[in-house]
Amino acid sequence: MSSHSESLQTALQALKQERYPEAIRLLEEFCQENSELHSPEYFQAQMALVKAYQNSGCLDKALSLCEQLQESENLQTQMWAQQALPALRRATQSDRSIHNSDHLDTDNQSNETTSKSMPKAGRALAGVVPKLAMKGVASSLSLASGVTLTLLLGMVLALAMSIFLILDSAHPVTGFGISVGVTLLFNTAMFFLSPLIMDMVQRWLYGTHWVSLAEIKRQSPESAHIIERVCSQKGIKQPRLGIIDDQNPTAFTYGSLPNSARLVVSQGLFTYLDDDEIATVYAHELGHIVHWDFAVMTLASTLVQLMYLLYTFARRMGRGKGDSKVKDALETAAISAYIFYTIGTYLLLYLSRTREYYADHFAAEVTGNPNGLSRALVKIAYGIVEEAQHSEEPSRLIEGTRALGIYDTKAATSTGTAYQITSEPHKIGRIFLWDMFNPWAWWMELNSTHPLTGKRVRALSTYAEQLGLPMQFDMGRVMGEGKRLNKRRLYGNFAFDVLLYAAPMVGGGLGLLLGVTISAMGGNGEIWMFSPAFIGFGIGTLIRLTVMFPDILRPPAADVITLMSDPYASPLRGQPVKLTGNLIGRGDAGSKLGSDLKLQDPTGLMYLRYSSRFGSLGNLLFGLSQVKDLIGDSVNVTGWFRRGIVPWIDLTQLKTETGRKVDSYHRFWTLILGAGSIILGVSLPFLFA
Repeated sequence: MSSHSESLQTALQALKQERYPEAIRLLEEFCQENSELHSPEYFQAQMALVKAYQNSGCLDKALSLCEQLQESENLQTQMWAQQALPALRRATQSDRSIHNSDHLDTDNQSNETTSKSMPKAGRALAGVVPKLAMKGVASSLSLASGVTLTLLLGMVLALAMSIFLILDSAHPVTGFGISVGVTLLFNTAMFFLSPLIMDMVQRWLYGTHWVSLAEIKRQSPESAHIIERVCSQKGIKQPRLGIIDDQNPTAFTYGSLPNSARLVVSQGLFTYLDDDEIATVYAHELGHIVHWDFAVMTLASTLVQLMYLLYTFARRMGRGKGDSKVKDALETAAISAYIFYTIGTYLLLYLSRTREYYADHFAAEVTGNPNGLSRALVKIAYGIVEEAQHSEEPSRLIEGTRALGIYDTKAATSTGTAYQITSEPHKIGRIFLWDMFNPWAWWMELNSTHPLTGKRVRALSTYAEQLGLPMQFDMGRVMGEGKRLNKRRLYGNFAFDVLLYAAPMVGGGLGLLLGVTISAMGGNGEIWMFSPAFIGFGIGTLIRLTVMFPDILRPPAADVITLMSDPYASPLRGQPVKLTGNLIGRGDAGSKLGSDLKLQDPTGLMYLRYSSRFGSLGNLLFGLSQVKDLIGDSVNVTGWFRRGIVPWIDLTQLKTETGRKVDSYHRFWTLILGAGSIILGVSLPFLFA
């Protein structure tokens, strides 16, 4: 079989299995590569592409292609198109009539399907939605913005003063004036220049092309209607609209003022989402513009980056030769800059999470469709996961726009893989238990630019409830189940995990205290001081090892969705498990030397982390020599499941159907470290006796 035939068969298989986004991508690539051949396979691919467009909700694309096929030179294709056109035209006309009105009848909408046939909860009458309460969802956006920017500006001012006042301490008034002037001048310049810089970055890195509202209307009629209505009602200029030719679904805004805003989406948004869902994404981004969020974030991000640049510059210059007074000033500035950079980063993350809640709220009010945005978030996660499976290299778009985009890509794995397997809302909803109730989720959210998906869906569900709509994901059921969780176990496990993480340091500290006591009582000086410290550190390390990697002789069989639905899961305490599935790729897309793997079972996707007994060199050699041959195999794996924002398994053993076995040694070096520390501590008194 030729490579072209194999490619077509893969695409047709994806269509048959209802993996419509994947089928569309493969069929479009096939048709583009064979457009000049006009072979029977080419026409077969064209007809299949019509079906894929239709089933994924891209009815306009399906109709346009079907009309072209009606004029095909292939008689069989002509006849097929003529038979398919009437029903397709009726479906397209019906879809347009729905999207071009502000009202969607709930009964009719419940019969529509998405690309994976997720049942749609209803929506309200757009444009006349009452004010939706946000009590308990997020703090005041103006307060968050004001506090964050005030503190960041204060930090930059303090940094400028720390340099100029110390260097010119004989003239403190002059130094203060210079500090204020530099701070104001730099921030003003960056506020107005940053959009232009971003334009250049967009064009260079992602190939962004700017389009008219008519182009948006062609791909998503309701989105164009929302853009027109919001700009008219809010008295703002239509933002500059951009599209990036990338199938990873994302959307973001940037700029300095609302009337000079840029609103950019990727082509993947139109591939993976239905029209009403795309409209909620556009409404979300318009919310950022109306609230001036992008302007605040542009300025705040610039200030945080300035701190880091000052830190690196001062640290580097402070190491050179020169006046000791200047070096001391630079050293002080470097330390201050790093502290302020760290604090500023967390302030920026806090502001970023708050603005996402408010943009979601704005989208719900403007469209009357909070359920549509809930579905959009889940489908975006699915699209990111789906594209990562087929990518030959990491997505520069997803990595580069993580803080700006509508969705934190690191949180996509659990939600996206759940939707990849099932479109049943109650099963997907159970994934959110960990987001809502596990203390580790709260801790990890502090380091995230976006709220956890479960918390955003929960907020959107409250808006649906206020509008008298059924909820897309039954978060009431999730919250009810969460209230029945064992809180003592949840918070007790978290406290134990924190203590466990610090066990080596605690053991070493207690040992050092004991050693100091022995030494003060007449022991043999530093030998008796440090010997118990090494022993305590080793004991703490072995205790942590025992809990992190418990006995795995008889691991219970499990599946991915069950593991990800466990609200008690921890990133530290390993849960012994056994999984069966197929290895579909490396853990890091595009990393040709990566040793980690991705396993797909009937319920989801799981990352497998490999560890060689020879350390990093062994991982490199394994990734170079063995991983490529393993991809595609059906395997049984055992290991320790852990759950953070990204779930994973620390692999202990992998067996293929052919009998090939791969062992992984996550405990090896920790065991060596713990035992070695104890042996060293015990040996010190004898070595120096």
